[in-house]
Amino acid sequence: MSYFQITDKIRELSEQAMSDIEQQFKLIDKTAQTNTEKVLAAFQRHNVSDTCFAPTSGYGYNDKGREVMDLVFADTMSSQYALVRTGFVNGTHAITNALFAALRPGQTLLAATGLPYDTLHGVIGLTGNYRGSLKDYDMSYSQVDLLECGTPDIDAIVETVREGGIGAVLIQRSRGYSSRRAVTVKEIGEICKAVKAVDSSVNIFVDNCYGEFVEAIEPGDVGVDIFAGSLIKGPGGGLAPRGGYICGREDLVDAAAYRLTSPGIGGDSGASPEGYRLYFQGLFMAPHTVAQALKTAVFCARLLELLGYKTFPKFDEFRSDIVQVVQFGEPSALERFCRGIQKGAPVDSYVTPIPSDMPGYDYPVIMAAGAFVQGATIELSADGPMREPYNAYLQGGLTFESGKLGIMLAAGLLDSR
Repeated sequence: MSYFQITDKIRELSEQAMSDIEQQFKLIDKTAQTNTEKVLAAFQRHNVSDTCFAPTSGYGYNDKGREVMDLVFADTMSSQYALVRTGFVNGTHAITNALFAALRPGQTLLAATGLPYDTLHGVIGLTGNYRGSLKDYDMSYSQVDLLECGTPDIDAIVETVREGGIGAVLIQRSRGYSSRRAVTVKEIGEICKAVKAVDSSVNIFVDNCYGEFVEAIEPGDVGVDIFAGSLIKGPGGGLAPRGGYICGREDLVDAAAYRLTSPGIGGDSGASPEGYRLYFQGLFMAPHTVAQALKTAVFCARLLELLGYKTFPKFDEFRSDIVQVVQFGEPSALERFCRGIQKGAPVDSYVTPIPSDMPGYDYPVIMAAGAFVQGATIELSADGPMREPYNAYLQGGLTFESGKLGIMLAAGLLDSR
């Protein structure tokens, strides 16, 4: 029985795609099994119990849920310490706190993977004249672009660090609004090793958004000093209603906590009126949920390739984030694709996405998302800047079955032109 109007052509191509991606699914399942074992062991090691789910009020002193969540998260991410807080409004907020922890006035931030994601431009001081930016605190910016092949330019990074004045190196793991591939955890480790050999005092920071649980190791496994991300992406498992995290060296995480609250208080206060149950449950589900998103991305890549579109990465390439890029080359196809993704959503499926101005972006952006948690990019969504080459950036999918349907509906609108 069919509940959606999907043409025979799209159904047949979908069956071919499913056959083609069988090996990729096996690899994804293997990684999910490894990460599930890691998370489960952390839960048991720190004695998670239902008392961790109780709400707190006021100052939030002795909030067991908050304290144990930090321990479990740090363990899972192979870090000394973690700051997991519902008060982070998004990933950019957590990243900002981490950058201020990693840098001191007068030092320079070196972006080692090219220009950072758009919402960080104001944070750094590349755009606008925002009071409270890194630039406002006398922190400078320098940049090393990736090589043409998409790998980090280790030699240029090392040379820039050797010149002096670098306080922190920023590595953006995911691709942002670009066609370049995600940086692998192995490559992150190579950057760490090279930088520390020149100046061990330089802090290595990783924007880990979209990368959690995609590989069997995390930045904490390869010597990163501090890294951050959003809980409504991978590590929240589709259940966390908000928040973000910072992981890394204890002194740096403490400094980030002081910026979030105040010096002397840091992470030792802060109530959670709804408790931490959804955050614990989301973290437990995260390896499986990320696997569902990866399967959706791989299926999207193969089906759109069969329809003649360029995809980054291709369906059989190694992945280090959940983002799938499809290049359309013209605006109407990008809009049709996003409308199709919206039609496949469980929430707001009747809404028609249109390009509009968005905070933090200098151009109109079209966004398709019908999520249980607003803006949760671990749920199926697609967005893209209305500029050449008119790429769609797809991510998420709480279940592969629903994600597959969303992709098929979008493919149908593309094929009906």
